[in-house]
Amino acid sequence: MDAADWERVQSLFHQASGLPPERWTGYLEAALPGEPEQVARILELLEADRAASPLLERGVAELAHQVLRHPSPVPDRVGPYHIRGVLGEGGMGVVYLAERPDLGSRVALKMLRDAWLSPARRDRFKTEQRTLAALNHPGIARLYDADALPDGTPYIVMEYVEGTSLTQYCRERGASLEERLRLFRGVCEAVRHAHANLVVHRDLKPSNILVTASGVVKLLDFGIARQLEAVEAEGDATPTLLQLMTPSYAAPEQLQGGSVGVYTDVYALGVVLHELLTGRLPHELAGLTPAQAERRVLETAPTPPSAVPARVSASRRAWEDLDVLCLKAMHRDPERRYPTVDALLEDLLRFSTGRPLLARPDSLSYRMGKALRRNPRAVGMATLTTVLVVGLVTFYTIRLAGERTAARIEADRATQVSDYLVSLFTAGDPFAESEAELDVGILLERGVARAEALAGQPLVQAQLFDVLGQVHTQISRYDQAAELLGRALTIRREGGDGPLELATTLANLGTLYRYQGDLESAEQHLSEALELRRRHLPSPHVDVAITLDALGVVLANQGRYAEGYQFLEEALSLYRDVLTGPDIRVAATLNNMAVNQANQGEYEAAERLMREALAVSAEILAPDDPNLTPDLGNLGVILEIRGDYAGADSALSRSLEILRSRVGEEHYQTALVLSQLGGVLRRGGELERAEARLREAMAIQGRILDPGHRNHGVTRVHLAGVLQDSGELDGADVLYREAAGILEGSLGSDHEFTVTTRCHHANLLQMRGRLEESEEGFRKCLADLVRVGSGTDDVRAGFEARFAGLLARLGRHGEAEPILLASHATLRERLGPEHRDTRAVEDRIRRFYEEWGRPEQARAFRPAGEG
Repeated sequence: MDAADWERVQSLFHQASGLPPERWTGYLEAALPGEPEQVARILELLEADRAASPLLERGVAELAHQVLRHPSPVPDRVGPYHIRGVLGEGGMGVVYLAERPDLGSRVALKMLRDAWLSPARRDRFKTEQRTLAALNHPGIARLYDADALPDGTPYIVMEYVEGTSLTQYCRERGASLEERLRLFRGVCEAVRHAHANLVVHRDLKPSNILVTASGVVKLLDFGIARQLEAVEAEGDATPTLLQLMTPSYAAPEQLQGGSVGVYTDVYALGVVLHELLTGRLPHELAGLTPAQAERRVLETAPTPPSAVPARVSASRRAWEDLDVLCLKAMHRDPERRYPTVDALLEDLLRFSTGRPLLARPDSLSYRMGKALRRNPRAVGMATLTTVLVVGLVTFYTIRLAGERTAARIEADRATQVSDYLVSLFTAGDPFAESEAELDVGILLERGVARAEALAGQPLVQAQLFDVLGQVHTQISRYDQAAELLGRALTIRREGGDGPLELATTLANLGTLYRYQGDLESAEQHLSEALELRRRHLPSPHVDVAITLDALGVVLANQGRYAEGYQFLEEALSLYRDVLTGPDIRVAATLNNMAVNQANQGEYEAAERLMREALAVSAEILAPDDPNLTPDLGNLGVILEIRGDYAGADSALSRSLEILRSRVGEEHYQTALVLSQLGGVLRRGGELERAEARLREAMAIQGRILDPGHRNHGVTRVHLAGVLQDSGELDGADVLYREAAGILEGSLGSDHEFTVTTRCHHANLLQMRGRLEESEEGFRKCLADLVRVGSGTDDVRAGFEARFAGLLARLGRHGEAEPILLASHATLRERLGPEHRDTRAVEDRIRRFYEEWGRPEQARAFRPAGEG
């Protein structure tokens, strides 16, 4: 059968499939007079489709191939790849497991089967190549190579993903609702990346979504994906489209042959979510013809997930929201679905954190109900407080007319209203569950509105703005926090407020500026607050200790570690003089001291201080309290530096688990721990997990931090290292350059982080063969590290070893030798002889002497047991 015959068979099959079976023969004989063999073939296709509904599972092309094909032989080799077996077959081609012996890597090699059948099929295959080349996301299987056989048969080489389908993975593990939604969010993140690159997948279904053993989602098979520009330019109503999709997951517009877009993938995601929650599809289409399937989808409402008996465990109220999520995504009218995957992700996040869905009616009872279910005691008190605050304002408005001393009345009002508002929004816990709810609920909005209404009482207004600014800071809403605290500061400076009230707002602004990365402003405001509190408070006083601690952290972030440590030590001493028992503020200062010591290279002292901080926290906090996460996260980083990768992974993973369950994704601390964990995983060799965590961190930071924040730079350095280790040197180069620019802008050109980033980039230039540029970069950054001084000795030693390797490549062994030996001596002293970095440099020295032709010196550095 040639290409023209095949196209005619396809067309007639689709036309006949919409007719009753008793009319098939007459229709085909009239359309194909004198061609009984072709009539028989198409009837065979139609009967097979009616009996087994392969259309609804695989598509016409695969069915036709099964009926008409001769088995395709499995090749031994394809280009440089050795074929090891068949991974799967579909309508477009065969996917083989292959190896490339010279690189020792396993890949998935997809080859277009029977390429001669149709030019359109070859065009689609080339489109898949171009589509995959444009996508670079940890949740999408990557394209490595593309070529053609001598006979013109095209093939593509992709990342080999060893995993199981999304639904099978959850079924086999008995995954909880939370775990299923976490995986589904990973799918949505991958689809969002595709949409951001103007690619619509068009065939999203569980078999195209694999989950690895480590729980990482991978989206596959962009074989019928479409560029959005092409969709908009020419439409998508092709008569053979039905064979290239899976009707059970296809949107109504696809079944009708209409145009597709982002909304088409949103529909499929809704179907996948429904199946993930219930184990069943929203429409039962098995055994139906394409025309019948289309009618059922268009004319019958999908089954709500809550109506399916076999489903995951969740409360009745949770199922109400899950119904909304699924049914909105699957609405038959594209304009009434979630407009983007971002909108769907936002509601998924809101569900996971117990906040009101944007898709739900915005009623007071619904929003208040969500708040009460998340934290009934705190929100119940908050609601009562709101009523009391409103009542107080009315009461005082009437009472003021009879008061004689305005100052006394003003002070009384400030105290009363402030006390109520503080109890409404915070109890000293920066991670309080109710805060995330209040940010989107009516309470916080009403709090701001109430403050706005108090323009006639400026001192009360300043107090309310200050409290509201603290709340916004604690839930990472920095722009709103800056506006509110700025207004409070203006009122306090102009309105003659007391020095201690002014110090409070200054300290709150200093903390906010630190989170935003504006360290100069943070130091300025905290220093002024400290001076006011020292002058007007008795000694010792806890507020002075709080300010010392905050200022010590800012100075350390600027690279002024020794100066910052003095402030932290004084803060700890004051706390111990004032406080009588375990206190979370003591744990926080011990944590900050540990980080400071680690940055100065005192890793043993850092670990001791961090474990002391955790011990204090454990006396006060529940095991899943979010206030434990800074201690756990920093302990993980210190353990990683000391070579305990398993301990580091465990501490950071536990920290991340607590944060995700208690404060959600959109939080400064969640992004920070994801970045820390990514760095640890990279050093431990788990590159896939590392990349996934780091890209999650970058996405969150992109949404909540200013573009110039230092954390953007730190995360990029970690991710560049992962790409470098994976052989993606171009991507690593871009990230190192971006990171250096961000860190120089936020921390300055002489900060340790900026300088070490330039050293990383110099090493990458060496790997890329740009040796002269690498030497120039190394000489400058190593000189800068010597100038930076404290805390960088072991870091500098690692880079010096790499620089010595560069000199050896340039044939300058005599110049390289003393640098390499000094590097080894420093690492033995700072990290110990058994540390992985020390051993790595020993191995580098051995190879250096062997390549230099000095076997006697090489022998001294052989691993134990080798001579």
